[in-house]
Amino acid sequence: MLRIAVPNKGSLSGPATDMLREAGYRQRRDTRELVLADADNGVEFFFLRPRDVAVYVGSGTVDVGITGRDLLLDSAADAVEHLPLGFATSTFRFAAPAGTVTEVEQIAGKRVASSYTTLVADHLGRLGVEPSAIVHLDGAVESSVRLGVADVIADVVETGTTLRAAGLEVFGEPILRSEAVLIRRSGDSEPEGLDVLTRRLQGVITAREYVLLDYDVPIELVDKAVAVTPGFESPTVSPLHNGESAAVRAMVRRSETNRVMDALYEIGARGILVTSIHACRL
Repeated sequence: MLRIAVPNKGSLSGPATDMLREAGYRQRRDTRELVLADADNGVEFFFLRPRDVAVYVGSGTVDVGITGRDLLLDSAADAVEHLPLGFATSTFRFAAPAGTVTEVEQIAGKRVASSYTTLVADHLGRLGVEPSAIVHLDGAVESSVRLGVADVIADVVETGTTLRAAGLEVFGEPILRSEAVLIRRSGDSEPEGLDVLTRRLQGVITAREYVLLDYDVPIELVDKAVAVTPGFESPTVSPLHNGESAAVRAMVRRSETNRVMDALYEIGARGILVTSIHACRL
C-alpha cells in the first residue's frame, strides 16, 4: 500500500482531507483516528502533526505526504516537492517596527524571531546577511519585538492586520510564497501508486480551476467564438440539425467565466451554459 501522511490539524488539515475525498479516497470521520486504511484504493493514511509530515517522508517511514512548502523547507528533511496543490497559500515576510528597518541588508547584527528558523537562516545565508541571533518561537512571533526578545520578525503574512496592530510593517521582498504541496523522499524512485495519486489530485485541481462552457453560435461566427474559448486543448464543435449553427463545448477557467460569457454573447452566441467539473483526467 502507498503510505500517505496527512496533516491532523490546523489550516492544512481540512482542505487536504477535502481534496483527498474529492479524489476518491476514504477519509476519517473521527479526528481521533490516527491511521486509516483504504484497501479499495491501495493506500493507507497516517494523520500527523503538519510540522512532522516532512520528517516522516524524509526518513522513509511514509511514502508521500501533504504539508506546506514553508514547513517542508524549514524541516531540512530529505524530501522534495512533488506537486503543488493550490490551497493554503501564504506569504512569508520580514517585519519590524515602522520606520526602523526598510531593507533586508539592515538585518545584519539584529535579532530575528521566527517559528521557521531554518528557513530564515537559509534565506539570509543566500543573501550574505548575518543577524546577531535567530530566535525560535512557536507562536505569537509579532509580540517578540515589544517584549524585547527580537528586533525583527519573520512570519506568515496574510492581510497584515495582526502586524499593524503590533506596530510592525513588512519590508523587503517576500522570503517565500507558500502553499500546500505533495512531497516525497528525495533521490528515491517514485513509490508504487504515486502515479495514480498524482493523476487523481491533478484531476481535482483542474476540476476546481475549470468549468465546461456550452453554447450555440451561427456557423459563420464559429471561428470568432472559438478564438474566445480555445479550450484546454481544442473545443468540440458539432453542427446543429438546422444546418445554420454549431454547438461548441470548451473548458474555461472558472475565474474568467462571466467575462467569456459576455464576449460570446456580443459575438452572437446564445444558449450559453456553464457546468461544473467534478472530476477529470487530462
